[in-house]
Amino acid sequence: MNLAEAHILKQEEPYKSIMLQLQILIEHTLPEAKLLYKWGMPCYYIEKKPICYLHKSKDFVDVGFWHAAHLPKQWDPYLISEKRKVVKSLRYKTLVAIDDVVFISILKALEKVKVKGFYKKN
Repeated sequence: MNLAEAHILKQEEPYKSIMLQLQILIEHTLPEAKLLYKWGMPCYYIEKKPICYLHKSKDFVDVGFWHAAHLPKQWDPYLISEKRKVVKSLRYKTLVAIDDVVFISILKALEKVKVKGFYKKN
């Protein structure tokens, strides 16, 4: 077990279950993604490019996406930027709040733009 997996397993409920479900969805959708422990949290990378991170914050699990600026506008209603310049995220307070279709669709869209920089240049 690596540090990222250990970090997920030591979370209290319901956050542990939420993170485990997200881990399953990420690894099923992006089998080439590697789970690493960076900046004190689990992060997924593909070919040394960051895809997303899982972070327990306040009373929710924050799934942050570094390349969210490149996502199609259709995903804007789901994503939260909250005064962040680059990262946008999905937030889950309960396991049943996870919409698998939306989450998987965003992951697939991110996989296509992972080669672009974090910032979107107009």
